[in-house]
Amino acid sequence: MKHLKMTTFLVAAMLATGAAAQQDGGRLDLIVQPEPPGLMLGLVQNGPTQMVAGQIYEGLLRYNTDLEPQPSLAKSWEIAEDGMTYTFHLNEGVTWHDGEPFSSADVVFTTKFLQDNHARFRAAFSHVDSVEAPDANTVVIKMKEPYGPFINAFEAGSMPIVPAHIYEGTDYATNEMNATPIGTGPYKFVEWSKGSYIHLTKNEDYYIDGLPHIEDLYYRVVPDAASRAVAFETGEVSVLPGGAVENWDVKRLTEMDGVCSTSKGWEFFAPHAWMWLNNREGPTSDKRFRQAVMYALDREFVKDVVWNGFGTVPTGPVSSKTNFYTDDVPQYPHDPDKAKELLAEMGYDGTPVRVLPLPYGETWQRWAEAVKQNLEEVGIKVDIDSADVAGWNEKTANWDYDMAFTYLYQYGDPALGVARNYTADQIKKGSPWNNVEGYENPELDKKWAAAAIEPDNAKRQELYTEIQQQIVEDVPVAWLLEIEFPTIYRCNVKNLITTGIGLNDGLRDAWIEQ
Repeated sequence: MKHLKMTTFLVAAMLATGAAAQQDGGRLDLIVQPEPPGLMLGLVQNGPTQMVAGQIYEGLLRYNTDLEPQPSLAKSWEIAEDGMTYTFHLNEGVTWHDGEPFSSADVVFTTKFLQDNHARFRAAFSHVDSVEAPDANTVVIKMKEPYGPFINAFEAGSMPIVPAHIYEGTDYATNEMNATPIGTGPYKFVEWSKGSYIHLTKNEDYYIDGLPHIEDLYYRVVPDAASRAVAFETGEVSVLPGGAVENWDVKRLTEMDGVCSTSKGWEFFAPHAWMWLNNREGPTSDKRFRQAVMYALDREFVKDVVWNGFGTVPTGPVSSKTNFYTDDVPQYPHDPDKAKELLAEMGYDGTPVRVLPLPYGETWQRWAEAVKQNLEEVGIKVDIDSADVAGWNEKTANWDYDMAFTYLYQYGDPALGVARNYTADQIKKGSPWNNVEGYENPELDKKWAAAAIEPDNAKRQELYTEIQQQIVEDVPVAWLLEIEFPTIYRCNVKNLITTGIGLNDGLRDAWIEQ
């Protein structure tokens, strides 16, 4: 192909470091918290699902801790000099877990499958003109316009490749195979004992020789954080993913003999916590009320006390860890008097608001209580409307809330992980992973679109600065915390975190020192 710049990475080079010391076999017990609502990664994209299903499904690429693309199902790729064509060369001899051959046809089908089911994919692929498979091992993507962040859109959580032979021509949501997921990944689904564990086993036919090393993975479902801490202390589990235990237990556990911890593996995600504020109806539909909420919240207290210092107070929609961040935006310090002023100006009549906590443990419940206290101090009546994971998914997806806690990932670039939360084209009932609050600003939508395709980074920064300034003024959501999630593990578990995606795709490289 003419005018192409080759970007090829060899898998062997990635695996060379420390290969001589690696050992095969063993069983690794990890916590998954909370229990995933499903394992079909094309339909469900919450954190627990991605962590487990990221071993079953794969994307075309992975990304290292510097967010540089690495091979996965694609062994190499080429990007045209004009940015209008992406060509992926797939690994040969790859099979699905049921033995059927994987091919470029599965990739083409996946792009159709995900259009209706995956907000982040939909946003990234809105810039795509066509996806073609000239042969069984090649995929060619033609763009409508250059889109710089596009090369970051191909990891398993962003674009999980799904089997066409199972899903084509079916009702995706009700397909019986959703309960027994079939992927190409290093581990195969074995069993899900609801409320107890999810068992994955080594894919003996994995296309990368020598991988994976560990024989069996058991994702243990333990209902409360205290019990999860005990399970780690007693050796029942060997890995505590970020957020698995309450923050006040992290220091104690990491000081135990033979215990290691790391904050690596979150570079790609930059988890950003906020409360959706329903922009459609009720008090939260008034910008002054939303601004009052921001002034009422003591976010520094939450960071220091509820989260034990594991995080940073955000300034707006873009994390300080994400490209094109700026702090040149309106500020919302803890100012109860200012909050009361705004509530009086709008004529707030005391209508109660329902706050929906995130059902991910006691820390989130405490956080909801802290929010309730802050808001009631300025005269906002609050009812805490708690739900389990399935209930939370249903309520947020159907806009049945006034304020709802969440945290979402940013994926290195505002065009990939931020825009989907604020543009009008991402207001789609049925998904809790898009513009759930219902914020609409046509002028900003134009700027989001322009910034995504602008080739000059300085001009992109100008546009994203303008966007951040306006959104922070409008307060469509209440930004709470840039979360830091340390992973705690036994030191005899080696190569646990090898990418910027961490536990969500890293276990193919892990091994246990016997």
